[in-house]
Amino acid sequence: MRYNSSYLVSTVLRGVDLQCRVNNRAHRTKEMGSEWLVVRRGQPFSLLLQCADTLLLAAHHQLALLIQLGECPGMKTRSAIRVSDSREQPGKWWFNQQTAQSEVGSIGCSEINSLPGLYLYCLDSIGPVLYVFFRSDLVFFASVCALLSAADCVYLADEQLLQEYVLNENGILYQGSWDQITSLPWNFGQFEKGVVDICFEVLDYSPAALKHPEMDMRKRADPVYVSRTITAMVNANDDRGVVLGRWDGDYGDGVAPTRWTGSIPILRRWSEGGTQRVRYGQCWVFSAVACTILRCLGIPTRCVTNYSSAHDTEGNVSVDFLFNEHLENVSEGRKDMIWNYHCWVESWMRREDLPKGYDGWQVLDPTPQERSDGVYCCGPCPVLAVREGEVGMKYDTTFVFSEVNADLICWMVRPDGERTRVSTNSDTVGRNISTKSAYGDYREDITANYKYPEGSLMEREVYRKAGKRVSRPDGGSGQLVLSIKHTQAVHGTDFDVFVEVHNIGREDTLAQLTVMSSGVTYNSLQRGECQRKTTKLTLPAQKGTIQRSHKEVMRLRYEHYGACVTEHNLIRVTALLQDSGQHVVLREVNIPLKMPRLFVKVIGEAVVSRRLMALISFTNPLPVTLKRGVFTVEGAGLTGAQEMHGDIGPGQEVAVKFSFKPIRAGIRKLVVDFDSDILRDVKGEAMIIVRKKSSENA
Repeated sequence: MRYNSSYLVSTVLRGVDLQCRVNNRAHRTKEMGSEWLVVRRGQPFSLLLQCADTLLLAAHHQLALLIQLGECPGMKTRSAIRVSDSREQPGKWWFNQQTAQSEVGSIGCSEINSLPGLYLYCLDSIGPVLYVFFRSDLVFFASVCALLSAADCVYLADEQLLQEYVLNENGILYQGSWDQITSLPWNFGQFEKGVVDICFEVLDYSPAALKHPEMDMRKRADPVYVSRTITAMVNANDDRGVVLGRWDGDYGDGVAPTRWTGSIPILRRWSEGGTQRVRYGQCWVFSAVACTILRCLGIPTRCVTNYSSAHDTEGNVSVDFLFNEHLENVSEGRKDMIWNYHCWVESWMRREDLPKGYDGWQVLDPTPQERSDGVYCCGPCPVLAVREGEVGMKYDTTFVFSEVNADLICWMVRPDGERTRVSTNSDTVGRNISTKSAYGDYREDITANYKYPEGSLMEREVYRKAGKRVSRPDGGSGQLVLSIKHTQAVHGTDFDVFVEVHNIGREDTLAQLTVMSSGVTYNSLQRGECQRKTTKLTLPAQKGTIQRSHKEVMRLRYEHYGACVTEHNLIRVTALLQDSGQHVVLREVNIPLKMPRLFVKVIGEAVVSRRLMALISFTNPLPVTLKRGVFTVEGAGLTGAQEMHGDIGPGQEVAVKFSFKPIRAGIRKLVVDFDSDILRDVKGEAMIIVRKKSSENA
């Protein structure tokens, strides 16, 4: 283990059996193995002391237990707790001694609010002579947050929710766009070997633990403190955190964010590399790693995706886009943005630091966007406070409120610097907020948890409460209506975009329409212009109930967009309409390119420690060769990350075989990723039911 201690073994006690297999099963930590004890605070567990001295069994000798909390780096002393044999104080440490022949059985229980951490046992005897019987670094156990105790501040009463948000090692992250949602399988793997040790290591290397270790240890009983620490430590911006973020497409000195299929390779690389930051991550990676750590520590957690997510740099609950007549963004300094989607996590806890009523799901965002109290972290922020517009509630509620409720304001900047408000849109931001259902592998829409229906009286009341001015659309002539539609966009093929203009006024209008397509990242960074088309129009006026329209077609060809599309496979189409009176209408849509899938077939009977074969089949959808292709395979309880390499020609179908030995029984998920030089983030998965070996079933 990571912590070493001197030990003194007397002839009185031969050893201590921590009953790991029995206790871990009872505490729902058996997936972590039986090599060492992992118990949940507030729940009883048993020990067996093997004695060599019959004096220990005498009636006038009573055992006393001393619990020492494993030290974190920089800690000069260990925190020690003397355990009473009395249960008069419910929720406190206690033990009950039972003797039989040459063994002593002890049933112990940790405090409801004991510190999650690594512990050492020391045993002594309160009798005529004081003995220190056994003290060894083998007598180790970890305490994590409770599952079954209603008194614990992270208690979840619903068994189905507990199974999903604490015990499920597999998950689904949601990407794409609000109107074309895609799913990404992810291996959280919180019960994989050594992960609990790494999670405590993440806590131990936080700035607070390194600077003020005793204070940090005292606060670890509080999930608000622990979750906020984890949120800051998952990103590596301020400290010895886990993942370094990068969004510019240059990942040559690390791993592209799209390559990751699970949290475990990231956490192990960080720990084994001496807590050196792992390169690279983006929002879904940050959120998934945080979910793994928080679930491992026993805090119920789920990953959440917010579509059309606002990044408000000024804290004014609006996102301002400034364009010139060439559709170029002319914002200066730090720019407001709307991310196509953004991922964070929610954790379930009581908020004893807030007024009554704000318990439950709390937003935690480990992606480094804005500083909170001088550190790149966000939350915990009560979801209820966001919905009700209570932006004064800690932590970072104003920022989260903007992410789901900001107004989008577009401005046209003339050559002389004059600004004209083109449009104000109050229903663009915060759409289809999604998480994996606790009842199956399908999406649950939780938008109503964050906001009232758009345009409702309650929504407007919340805006006023949050200090947000209720804006109404303005700008433009009011008689020109612009819309954008498209055919199915499959990566590697050509597709059409239709821009339709209606003149609902009473007079014919002269106008100029510019349509531009560009490659963008999911968080709105433009990577290059693909195509542009400008047309001068005469738009006939509406006659009675008959609407006349002009439809402009732009064919997006792979030979054009293939050179500028990003690893997020996203094309943005922007349309700008200017009439003769210099009134302006602007519209944008993001078009996710439909990606191919990897097909995964498992060959053979799935039994623990018996070799299995998996066959991956894939067809290159592009008219060019995919170079430096990498298949990555991993699965909790199945196999660690494995990689296979090779080039794939245009339209070529390939079949890749690999073998593995399942590690643990149960329903498992094998996750596969393919990345190459110009095609990334291709995913596949296979569900596998793994049986125990015959000897284990007997």
